[in-house]
Amino acid sequence: MNSKLSRILLDKPYLIWSALFIIAPLIMVLYYALTDSSGAFTLKYIEAIPHYTPTILLSILYGVFATLICLALGYPLAYFISKAKLSSQSTMILLVMLPMWMNFLIRTYSLMTILGDSGIINTILGFFGLESIKMMNTGEAVLLGMVYNFLPFMVLPIYSVISKMDKSLIEAAQDLGSTRLQIFRKVIIPLSLPGIISGITMVFVPCVSTFYITQKLGGGQIVLIGDVIETQFQNANNYNLGASLSFVLMILILICLGIMNYFGADDNEGGVII
Repeated sequence: MNSKLSRILLDKPYLIWSALFIIAPLIMVLYYALTDSSGAFTLKYIEAIPHYTPTILLSILYGVFATLICLALGYPLAYFISKAKLSSQSTMILLVMLPMWMNFLIRTYSLMTILGDSGIINTILGFFGLESIKMMNTGEAVLLGMVYNFLPFMVLPIYSVISKMDKSLIEAAQDLGSTRLQIFRKVIIPLSLPGIISGITMVFVPCVSTFYITQKLGGGQIVLIGDVIETQFQNANNYNLGASLSFVLMILILICLGIMNYFGADDNEGGVII
């Protein structure tokens, strides 16, 4: 009885929290997406979604590129940290997490001071007599902002999986005559796949839905789906269209979570390719 009562007491706060701050907001989004300003049922805002297909595709494209860059940078970094001494690993992880302790807006503004026409980089170039480079209000600046802000979300899950990897499997592969490349390709990567999938999901979702990075680093030249939604809610006061577009993001997030659960359902520690 005490055990059952403990489970009930432990479950109820989370269920209440989920109902208030997860389920209820999702229901509100769906309600506004399927109604007009008077509250009457309508599908016109859902039918308007295809008009924003280019923006949605552009958002996915930026999200994919930013995620691939984070993976290309984050995986070697996570692997290098996992192979360092235990005392050094704590310091390296602290350095990776340190930018996350600062406010997201401050991190983005710091990039503006670096990439601006009179920023740090162009100031250094001018000191050496070189021409300044136009970096702000470009797609490259937006990608850099995404990578800079979300790279830790790629590094940490991959590091967590690699650091807990069973070393005996690597030793067995070495005993069987596998080269370092073969070990990395057929043992380490498959075993770290859950961390890779988790990192991809944690980076891709915020990259697709971001709007502040594009506003500050893109200067309005790059418009993603997050910008359109923010405009509908803040400037146009068109909650219904904003909710319908948010519904698209919800579907993308559910697809990402479904993919992550599919690849991580069988074995949380991955497998070895024969």
